Amino acid sequence: MIDIGLLLFLLVVAIAIVKVRDLFAAAMLFAIYSLLSAALFAVLDAGDVALTEAAVGAGFSTILVLAVLALARRYEHPTGGHNLLALFVVGVTGAALIYATLDLPEFGAADNPAQIHVGPHYIEQSYPDMGVPNMVAAVLASYRSIDTMGEVFVIFAAALGVYALLSVKPRRRQFVLPRRPRSGKARDEDDES
Repeated sequence: MIDIGLLLFLLVVAIAIVKVRDLFAAAMLFAIYSLLSAALFAVLDAGDVALTEAAVGAGFSTILVLAVLALARRYEHPTGGHNLLALFVVGVTGAALIYATLDLPEFGAADNPAQIHVGPHYIEQSYPDMGVPNMVAAVLASYRSIDTMGEVFVIFAAALGVYALLSVKPRRRQFVLPRRPRSGKARDEDDES
């Protein structure tokens, strides 16, 4: 069964990511969140998903975010006000997702459609169809190849975006020294002339 303590810790880390203003700390917390998610996937016996989450979520994504932070300011500047439309859209979407989960069968039940139809098909047909003895590799590389290719395109697009950001030479910041306030006598002389 899923460890409730791990889920609560994931929730705490997610709230900390949203609340922290130090972008470097947020990137590190996001890497921790990805590693904990990978541990959760490993507990659920989804080793391939756990490995992907650890490599892409905690590894590659963290490197990309840190590369972008090399060009950005370290601290987020707070914006004033709240975006009520965005809060409404997120609330309605969350409520719709929760409502959709109420109709799902119980997790891990033997009479789930995945256990009755999909699983036996992969077990019986993966080697005759693909000739690959590892069923997970057969599913990822053959049955779900379009999905896997889409994931590769997403990672490639993210890498191109970071490369585009890093290829722009940053402008040097020119610091303008603030003027010293003039004394009252100098102001009076300027006003008379």
